[in-house]
Amino acid sequence: MGSVIFTSVNLLSLFFLFLSSGFEGINGQVNRWLNAHATYYGANQSPSTLGGACGYDNTIHAGFGVNTAAVSGVLFRGGEACGACYRVMCDYRADPKWCLGRTSVIVTATNFCPPNNHGGWCDPPRQHFDMSMPAFFRIARQGNEGIVPVLYRRVACKRRGGVHFTLKGQANFNLVMFSNVGGSGDVKAAWVRGSRPRRWIALQRNWGANWSNSVDLRNQRLSFKLTLVDGRTLQFFNVVPSTWSFGQTFSSRNQFS
Repeated sequence: MGSVIFTSVNLLSLFFLFLSSGFEGINGQVNRWLNAHATYYGANQSPSTLGGACGYDNTIHAGFGVNTAAVSGVLFRGGEACGACYRVMCDYRADPKWCLGRTSVIVTATNFCPPNNHGGWCDPPRQHFDMSMPAFFRIARQGNEGIVPVLYRRVACKRRGGVHFTLKGQANFNLVMFSNVGGSGDVKAAWVRGSRPRRWIALQRNWGANWSNSVDLRNQRLSFKLTLVDGRTLQFFNVVPSTWSFGQTFSSRNQFS
């Protein structure tokens, strides 16, 4: 009996130590842990298809892997959260039966968890993560009721390779999707520049991670400028050749660290 009590105390001590230790957040800022709940979805789907309301056709091709989540409206912010990264940990203090101790997982926001306006977990002002199954069962035990209390914090996104630019428009309607974005991951403002004339033209968020304008840029080399929610700006010169066509994806050499 004594050994059981000792083990439980040790687990709680480790948990408190984990909470007090600082993960570096965005731009080296240590973000505090916040309370939320998590469920999982996509039981009968390939995790790579859960791009949903952000417009990522395939989360693996987009550079996000399978550890993704649909987030409630207060986190989604009308699509601004698309591509943002969160470290999520099951709240062992609140639910020691179903939480896997101090295990955590980093998920990318790729979808919107809609409210049902009847007290659902994604109704405002609740902060909620509807996670892919691979991500959810890294922090919670199999066999639970499908919902657990969690702690989360914003963290910087670590991406392989450069930012991806997918051209989706038609004629003189330019629709471009940004993916595999490092840093804070979430794009606040965007511009495009053709090779004639060479001036930056603002893009507007069309939906999710898709940005648009109505300037004819066909047969021109394209450059992009992105500003993230954390305030950092990066320019991507001539990342798209003049021979581009709609439906193609181009990868830059530059990346937000």
